[in-house]
Amino acid sequence: MSGSAIWHPFTQHGLGEPIPLVTHNEGAALYTADGRRIIDAISSWWVTTHGHRNPRIMAAIAEQAGKLDQIIFAGWTHEPAETLAQGLRAMMPAELTRIFFSDSGSTSVEVALKMALGFWANRGEPRHRILVMEHSYHGDTIGAMSIGARGVFNQAYAPLLFDVGTLPFPASGREQDMLDDLEAACRARPAALIVEPLLLGAGGMLIYPAWVLAEMRAICARHGVLFIADEVMTGWGRTGTLLACEQADIVPDILCLSKGLTGGAVPLAVTMATEPIYAAHLSTDRARMFFHSSSYTANPIACAAANANLAIWREEPVLERIAGLAARQRSRLAKLASLPAVRNARQLGTVTAIEIADGTSDYLSTLGPRLSALFRDKDLLLRPLGNTVYVMPPYCIEDSDLDLIYAAIAEACELGPR
Repeated sequence: MSGSAIWHPFTQHGLGEPIPLVTHNEGAALYTADGRRIIDAISSWWVTTHGHRNPRIMAAIAEQAGKLDQIIFAGWTHEPAETLAQGLRAMMPAELTRIFFSDSGSTSVEVALKMALGFWANRGEPRHRILVMEHSYHGDTIGAMSIGARGVFNQAYAPLLFDVGTLPFPASGREQDMLDDLEAACRARPAALIVEPLLLGAGGMLIYPAWVLAEMRAICARHGVLFIADEVMTGWGRTGTLLACEQADIVPDILCLSKGLTGGAVPLAVTMATEPIYAAHLSTDRARMFFHSSSYTANPIACAAANANLAIWREEPVLERIAGLAARQRSRLAKLASLPAVRNARQLGTVTAIEIADGTSDYLSTLGPRLSALFRDKDLLLRPLGNTVYVMPPYCIEDSDLDLIYAAIAEACELGPR
């Protein structure tokens, strides 16, 4: 749109790139004011699971809007939140007994960090250091940026960020190096380790094996270090299971969920914690309470949407759809992998990714804008990470749309360096 006053996220307006006006959406497609149908190949930034405007979720939102729109959640409660808490307790690992609501993936991570630090402070063991993995990304608020990879994303804000202990990514053949570093770091008694289980998203869709995740959890347990799983992106089936942690047969001390929590319809997040985390804050002393909130904590309409999502998971064959989508993508990815320009073709669940050889893997690779322009001209919503092209579609996507997505990526592989 021309003349708009809007400052868009992760957008360099100085480049003058077009910003389409979307009027409506349905299933795996967006529709624009100029009559185009855009295939949503990345689930509108990884949030949409069952498809846009899923009828069950939309009906739940409409019904709740006629009853209760918003209420303070400090010292008050409401039925949608209570129902959602019960539903999450039944669906998630039994050890995660306590549910704290917030608004987004970043805030769920901030909550997790504060829970971890508060746990140690209230026990009289002030541990402060947080361990993170190289290339990780956990959000764009200050705490979340501090525990993410340092670089162009946050270099202007370096004075605000706290120091962390960074572990190397467990690349193939170097897994033990990372585990040895974690063992050594845990001997210094840090507060917590936070990881994106199995799949690093914004860091380049990097995949590591489940046995490594299991060993990381075991090392933390041996040393009494809290283990935080950021499943904001990996949760709700993206990796092929409800949680990525299931594939390693582990349960974290603290779990962060958002994005697909409402099927992607409206913002909501939860941070789930084990009973010891909660108990460390439980006291007759008001100074030991958990000091965190936001105005829209546990918004009733958002909770109603999440309850509809949980009902879909309980009552519909979601995991079968996910397995089918993964299989349908696998054959298409294999064809891409045979192209000369393709590097490191990989897949985890419904997520596929490749690198297009252009001499650099930097986020600001000059290939990135050219790829984006090509995909935009093909009526696709694909948002490369530098020269990394990934596909993360809604689970309802049809074969015809997958064909268009992968054909466009194949064409992009012929762009070559400039």
